Amino acid sequence: MTGNLVLIGSVGVLAAGTFAFRFAGPALRPRIATRSWVERTMATAAVVLLTALVGTTALTEGHDLAGVARPTGVVVAGILAWRKAPFVVVLSAAATAAGLRLLGVP
Repeated sequence: MTGNLVLIGSVGVLAAGTFAFRFAGPALRPRIATRSWVERTMATAAVVLLTALVGTTALTEGHDLAGVARPTGVVVAGILAWRKAPFVVVLSAAATAAGLRLLGVP
């Protein structure tokens, strides 16, 4: 039980950090003059935090690895998001994970 709370807390911290980075740019842009490298660094940091969040939730289930179905669905979603497919991303990821589980893949 304590391990689940730690995982939930970790995911919460990652989500809050990601939100803070994404919110800081638009909120502070009119008030602070920043250099372009600072804006690029903040955008990169937000992507790194979001990737860590996705990796943590996709690859683990409690203290164990999540199996194959969930990470495969996340990979499908990542590829489709990278290709800028809209809602197809969510549907394809869910269908991939569900299809693999129907086939008996953990």
